[in-house]
Amino acid sequence: MTITQPDLSVFETVESEVRSYCRGWPTIFDRAQGSHLTDEDGHTYLDFFAGAGSLNYGHNNPVLKRALIDYIERDGITHGLDMSTTAKRAFLESFQNIILRPRDLPYKVMFPGPTGANSVEAALKLARKVKGRESIVSFTNAFHGMSLGALAVTGNSMKRAGAGIPLVHGTPMPFDNYLDGQVPDFLWFERLLEDQGSGLNKPAAVIVETVQGEGGINVARADWLRELAALCERQDMLLIVDDIQMGCGRTGAFFSFEEAGIVPDIVTVSKSISGYGLPMALTLFKPELDIWEPGEHNGTFRGNNPAFVTAAATLDTYWADGQMEKQTLARGELVESHLKAIVDEHPDAFVEYRGRGLVWGLETVDKELANKIAKRAFELGLLIETSGPQSEVVKLLPALTTTPEELDEGLRTLARAVRDCA
Repeated sequence: MTITQPDLSVFETVESEVRSYCRGWPTIFDRAQGSHLTDEDGHTYLDFFAGAGSLNYGHNNPVLKRALIDYIERDGITHGLDMSTTAKRAFLESFQNIILRPRDLPYKVMFPGPTGANSVEAALKLARKVKGRESIVSFTNAFHGMSLGALAVTGNSMKRAGAGIPLVHGTPMPFDNYLDGQVPDFLWFERLLEDQGSGLNKPAAVIVETVQGEGGINVARADWLRELAALCERQDMLLIVDDIQMGCGRTGAFFSFEEAGIVPDIVTVSKSISGYGLPMALTLFKPELDIWEPGEHNGTFRGNNPAFVTAAATLDTYWADGQMEKQTLARGELVESHLKAIVDEHPDAFVEYRGRGLVWGLETVDKELANKIAKRAFELGLLIETSGPQSEVVKLLPALTTTPEELDEGLRTLARAVRDCA
């Protein structure tokens, strides 16, 4: 692909230096459909980024677009705070009937605001209110958002430093395999809890990702998650699963914790819950935890009704028949086979490949290699990002609706980028 240099002057002179993704993809995108984006010069890119997991059903999905256009054209409610609307009712009914009841999940649904960080903040606040304690335990390499409460349970030192103030009331513990299997799971954690001299305040809750996306595609074993749930029950702590990026079918099942057979006390959901990339978030919790006073946690944009419309259409279209999970797992096997071939071809360049469903990572030996591969992939027409504490993991996050042919094309492009850089 020949890429002309676009005029980026207005972005460079007016927009803040905080911008990031655009630095790795120096073009001006104009249109998108399915798994492809097109820039204003007509170059098309295969998207294995999917809005950082917000576009599990692709760009401008035609079924969801039709539902949204019909709703707007009939002058449906756009901004609704927490008022009762037909769009919210349709979503809640679909969510209850298609997602919660078949899984025997009793959760109450809270609309905390439009972003994942809003959902995390609500979860932390509720856990502290229920238990009457301040401390929250998180895990090494966790990422839970950029607001202060979420940063306090996030591991990345660069992101934490941006807070500008001490981040308190959070304690990190080793994530699964952080110590390379040399120490029994939760030995340190439980010893601290039971030792009156440890200095660890009794936590209100533990927050965990089943697969750490920003942390480097670190996959927790189902046994580890089950042991964590049991530990929380023994020690009277609430278990919060952050399913913001790994939920909505990313790992196969609708919720990423289903494979482990656990039922968290609180679940945070955002990114692809709207199905269309519209801002929307949920905080789910067991009914006995619903001790909020009316208006005790609110937000102006928690009633994004167009997002409710596309969310309901997504559930009705993709989750009513049980086929999406099977399709994602099958396509995940295709991705895994390609990544195995890449690692086998370049054994000295990679530590390993790992993932679940349609989220995968390639960890590089040379910490600079992942960024080089991502840059070369862009030049070849493929959008991928990196993750991990040193951006040492090539991260693949294609839409769940990406076809086998598109997956094959993208993975072959990735293999070429690796050959050009490794």
